[in-house]
Amino acid sequence: MALLVACTVTPVPTAPTPAAISVAPLSEAAFSEDLTQRTFRYFWDTTDTERCLAPDRWPSKPFSSIAATGFALTAYGIGAERGYVTRAEAALRTRDCLRFYWTAPQGPEAAGKAGYKGFFYHFLKNDDGTRFRTNELSTVDTSLFLGGALFAQSYFDRDDPVEAEIRALAEKIYTRVDWTFVQRTNTGTDAANHPGSHGITMGWKPEKGFETHDWIGYNEGMLVYVLALGSPTHPVGKDAWDKGWAADLEKDWGSYYGQQHLQFEPLFGHQYSHVWVDFRGIQDDFMRGKGIDYFENSRRATLAQRAYGIDNPNKWTGYSADFWGWTASDGPTYSEGKLVVGRTPRNFNTYMARGVSAIRVVDDGTIVPTAAGGSVAFAPEVTIPSLMAMRQKYGERLYTRYGFKDAFNPSFTFTEVGSRSGTIDPVHGWIANDYLGIDQGPILAMMENHRSGLVWKVMRKNPHIVRGLKRIGFTGGWLDRAKAE
Repeated sequence: MALLVACTVTPVPTAPTPAAISVAPLSEAAFSEDLTQRTFRYFWDTTDTERCLAPDRWPSKPFSSIAATGFALTAYGIGAERGYVTRAEAALRTRDCLRFYWTAPQGPEAAGKAGYKGFFYHFLKNDDGTRFRTNELSTVDTSLFLGGALFAQSYFDRDDPVEAEIRALAEKIYTRVDWTFVQRTNTGTDAANHPGSHGITMGWKPEKGFETHDWIGYNEGMLVYVLALGSPTHPVGKDAWDKGWAADLEKDWGSYYGQQHLQFEPLFGHQYSHVWVDFRGIQDDFMRGKGIDYFENSRRATLAQRAYGIDNPNKWTGYSADFWGWTASDGPTYSEGKLVVGRTPRNFNTYMARGVSAIRVVDDGTIVPTAAGGSVAFAPEVTIPSLMAMRQKYGERLYTRYGFKDAFNPSFTFTEVGSRSGTIDPVHGWIANDYLGIDQGPILAMMENHRSGLVWKVMRKNPHIVRGLKRIGFTGGWLDRAKAE
């Protein structure tokens, strides 16, 4: 089970809004540009410039997310390339951000620290950037942050003092991370709880040590291993991949709605690593055996989700070829079988990892725009029309200042019940109050990868990414021509 990268909060409840108002359609090109610019502005406008603390969610803004900050660092380069801000403005913001995280306090103490052993806590306090309450030191969320830092390192490549400092700071932040600290040792209690595993743990807490779960099996943890093997200072060996993440991938292989692929029900598991790593045409041992690559695997997962939406076996309101998509997101409320839709008692939830696969279906009628948005680069022919349809039907209730609100549920029309996480219309259903940084980030980056390939092109030049992929055993395509310094 993968570790979720956001958490449930309870924003101040708001009154129901008027019925959704459709908006004028845009061409695909105009929509793609509008969505890119609005989503970029989310990160540019809401990320604290003094400490570079990207909000986990906005406007409620309870704390900062280290993963969202990685997406913000990626957004700055995209904004500069698109001309939304100048390159100099983006470079200064990036330099100041990396300065903060290089100097943020690290140590084993339970409070007053931003991280330990080079890793960062999942959530950080808005006022000073130190650990929020008792959340975990997160290997995957740190990896998402490092993805942004290494993108900045390779994007800002000019002979300029600010850009040179960006490159140096990114190098120091990445090489400080001690990946050996979070690999299972196979001794003592580790051997008892994880026999035979050489995998990387999901996290660590000062109060109790390592988390009980590791990054084993198909999930978003691919990026963790690419970075852990690519380190020039504290790498793990290939055994971490072979006897950890990829040890038993065959059990995750299956067919769903006619698509054979590695199963993982929420689409974030098929998206996050692909934001920064171009998996097109490169293969590890497992994918060589299947005759595809991880990019094609994610494309198939996306198409399978859409097919589920068309079929709509659980008869939720509003599902169709254009209205589909499930991943971790906010939801309307927790109601275990107490509300009836179409004469059927239904379960609804707040924040959770929604998704559909041959292994498991977690679906409460909530549709998540980032499910399609983060898969734009995999299947633009079905994801972009879906996003355009969402915008056109729900208008400014769903698509507003910073693009798409986090989620909507056409089945949840229970105005008498209410929802602390969103607004309810008796005809069109529930729409979330907040944007989530970890859901905004994939929309922006993967739309840009579809439009120009920017993030992938930049990251193919990063020696740490190249080194990590080659040490794992990936070969083929662009990787065979790349050099790891």
